[in-house]
Amino acid sequence: MTKYKHLFIDLDRTLWDFDSNALITLGELFDSYQLKEKGIDNFDCFLTYYKAYNHMLWDKYRKGKISKDVLSVERFNGSLQNFRINDLEIAKSMAADYIRISPTKTKLFPQALEVVETLSKKYRLHIITNGFSEVQFIKVKNSGLAPFFDTIITSEMAGFQKPNPEIFHYSLKKTGANTNETLMIGDDLEADILGAQNVGLDQIYVNFEKKSHSETPLYEVHNLKAILEIL
Repeated sequence: MTKYKHLFIDLDRTLWDFDSNALITLGELFDSYQLKEKGIDNFDCFLTYYKAYNHMLWDKYRKGKISKDVLSVERFNGSLQNFRINDLEIAKSMAADYIRISPTKTKLFPQALEVVETLSKKYRLHIITNGFSEVQFIKVKNSGLAPFFDTIITSEMAGFQKPNPEIFHYSLKKTGANTNETLMIGDDLEADILGAQNVGLDQIYVNFEKKSHSETPLYEVHNLKAILEIL
């Protein structure tokens, strides 16, 4: 008999296929804003720069160095400027459209719905995510995940981002869970796994790409269905 009563589960890149859904959304924006006509040779060039720049900005956001609003607009403004398009109004409009459109995309990782439905029959499930509140709730609803989760907790609600211990403390209090009966499931070694370890939570590292690493998660799986063999 498992000792767990509560499962904290990450959303982006664990259940919701962030990269695939973002790719579709960015492609739509590239076309609708006619960026090729504005001087960007092709979508792949734009995507390559945007992904690297966005990753750098998210790292700053997680560390509290920039605000959500700066991140949201600057990832587009800086990417456009890289291609000598200096138009802050277009960047702002693209940022707003991205926030509006991306959460309507519904691609999940294989077996995501099947796995959370099965787990929900034995455990109380809670999403713990660093994503923006206004998009994460829409993602959960549109992708069909909502019926299986008791709680959705975002870093904005908690006031702290994973791996900060405070978001885990907030989540434990919010859900009425204790550390010894709660397990964290996520794809990010630093945010999800080390963050959980640091507050005494057991963890399952979802390593889809089988990346090599030197950490020691309690469990590691390479697909979601393998979680059912543990729980």
